[in-house]
Amino acid sequence: MKQFRTLLLIAIVTLGFNTAQAQTKVAHISTDLLISLMPETKALNAELEKLSKTYEAELKAENDKLEAKLKKYDAEAASQTDEVNQQRSIEVQQDQQKLYQSSQIAREDLNKKRDEKLKPILEKAKKAIDEIANEQGYTYVLEASTLIVANGTDLLPAVKAKLGIQ
Repeated sequence: MKQFRTLLLIAIVTLGFNTAQAQTKVAHISTDLLISLMPETKALNAELEKLSKTYEAELKAENDKLEAKLKKYDAEAASQTDEVNQQRSIEVQQDQQKLYQSSQIAREDLNKKRDEKLKPILEKAKKAIDEIANEQGYTYVLEASTLIVANGTDLLPAVKAKLGIQ
């Protein structure tokens, strides 16, 4: 009798787990693709491209000035004393260091602006995914790019529609 109860308890628990698993719904979505399709991302990319070109133009102008100075100093090197040439060499090295630092600052500024402006876009995408998953009764939504086989439901069309993306 005690074995029968144990066997019955195991059967009930097993059936309970199978029922719980049957209710679990899983979908997938490519968040990278979704974010790249969002108009906010396209506007952000255009803004960053414009800023990048501005920085490039400024850095090119500084580099051109440095090259002109270097040519001038090279042409005058024979007529200058060793002290003056050494001083000029130090000056050119300092200018090169400043140019390098300026390019690093520009790169950091671009990354900071991108991260700052991308955060609300990511939050909007996540919110839309959450809403669609809840509306359609999905328990889990997986990132499609990490899946080897993705035969399940793709939420991308539904999320695009929710966000008004064509």
